[in-house]
Amino acid sequence: MNISKNKVVSLSYELRLDGEDGEIIETVDAGRPLVFIFGTDSLVPGFERNIENLDTGNNFAFLLECEEAYGPALEEAMVEIPKTAFAMDGEIDNDMLFEGNTIPMTDSDGNQLNGVIAEVKDDSVIMDFNHPLAGDDLFFTGTVVDVREATAEELAHGLVQGNCSSNGCGGCGGGCC
Repeated sequence: MNISKNKVVSLSYELRLDGEDGEIIETVDAGRPLVFIFGTDSLVPGFERNIENLDTGNNFAFLLECEEAYGPALEEAMVEIPKTAFAMDGEIDNDMLFEGNTIPMTDSDGNQLNGVIAEVKDDSVIMDFNHPLAGDDLFFTGTVVDVREATAEELAHGLVQGNCSSNGCGGCGGGCC
């Protein structure tokens, strides 16, 4: 069975930054594959385009330039926030305010997002809300472990039953794909 819309797909893969000789940043093996419903916008579109019509057992290798993945790093995703926003019970916890620290935050619309501290100033903090892989080209190699029809319940919920795919990519709010 080939990969097409509304099929449940299981993949093992290796993800490298900036090409086939780049740093390995994620490995997902066949014992705990990435499992998702194809064509439901749970992965970046460039990824799905490169695996469409593959069959169980097929291998793949492709490069997604940053525009096809998480896009370029955007200057407007760098936000200066007053240090007072980090106060808990009226006191600022300076131990958590250091460059590189990831802090879960909520925007003015109630959306949850992670920000990385880019710079700590005297009275403010510069937070980077770009996706961690924004601006990076991504090179994937892997194997199609399985392809099957999605059940009506899986299609109704948009999630594969009994498999959360929490390997970092996948349909439960994970990262890469």
